[in-house]
Amino acid sequence: MTLADSPESPHGIACGWLWNPGTTPFAVAGPGWLWHGGHVRILFISANRIGDAVITCGILDSLIREHPGCRITIACGPAAAGVYARMPNLERTIIFQKHKNDSHWPKLWRQVAFTLWDLVVDIRGSALAYLIPARRRVVRRPRPGRMFEQHAAMLGISPPPLPRVWTAPEDRAKAAALLPAGRPVIGFGATANWAPKVWPADRFAALFHRLADRELPHAVAAVFAGTGEAERLMAAPLLELLPGAVDLRGTLTIPEAAACIQRCALYVGNDSGLMHLAAASGAPTIGLCGTTIDRADEMAPAGLHAAWARSDLPSMDALSVDDVYGACLRMLHSVRASELQPTR
Repeated sequence: MTLADSPESPHGIACGWLWNPGTTPFAVAGPGWLWHGGHVRILFISANRIGDAVITCGILDSLIREHPGCRITIACGPAAAGVYARMPNLERTIIFQKHKNDSHWPKLWRQVAFTLWDLVVDIRGSALAYLIPARRRVVRRPRPGRMFEQHAAMLGISPPPLPRVWTAPEDRAKAAALLPAGRPVIGFGATANWAPKVWPADRFAALFHRLADRELPHAVAAVFAGTGEAERLMAAPLLELLPGAVDLRGTLTIPEAAACIQRCALYVGNDSGLMHLAAASGAPTIGLCGTTIDRADEMAPAGLHAAWARSDLPSMDALSVDDVYGACLRMLHSVRASELQPTR
């Protein structure tokens, strides 16, 4: 029996009906199936990490556009919550901390099990969606393709929407106050959640000087990093090498960081949540990939102007300044060429 065949619902929606995970998912119907008898209520079980959360924002934007009156509850880890802070139609954010014994799932269940959801989307692939009342459930299963494409395929959304960011006027005003006007800004993300993913600080500095001497004259550097002492310490060597840089370590909310990155002529950063945020912001973005080349295709930065500078070996030491500078040149030339294209 397919979902449309279910006799329980006049809308072809099986209220509370649990489908067999071994059968074909009913994502193929696309987002237009949702009940239109009132405000559509969506539970979106998202990620722990910032980058993984950013990648989900394309499908959330698509759902909001399809159902302008929807009310969305986000369940995510504490680090990722800021990704959704400015999202339209956000009704509630449930923060849940992952525990080794999986005790976070019963705690989350108690907060969501007494609502009848029109749609539950679980990008973490858990069993929770099958244990709460919902008219439709979509649970992530591994698929081929880039991660944002996998998310879109879950919901039958085609073409797959690129990730995006949401900012408010106050975020953009803060960015304008922090970064100089009239000079190109080169943003650097010199940190990562794992030391082997970090490109050496002296190479970041050499790259900046080469870009500022050639492609982006009179540029100023802005150094981004997350909150916490570990992030501050990881970015400190680059700030020592670039004494004129704007220090943005741990001082910004996620929407403020996105607004600052949108003012950058170029962003270059390690494989991290900030890299994915930069790509989704629309700024020209070069992600640095060495240690994580085994997942490079799946987790590539996704945005209007985003690409890897990728080493041939699983090591950041194998990624030279020449390699990254070449990727930056190709990106800047591509952006300039796109700006010269006539609008239709």
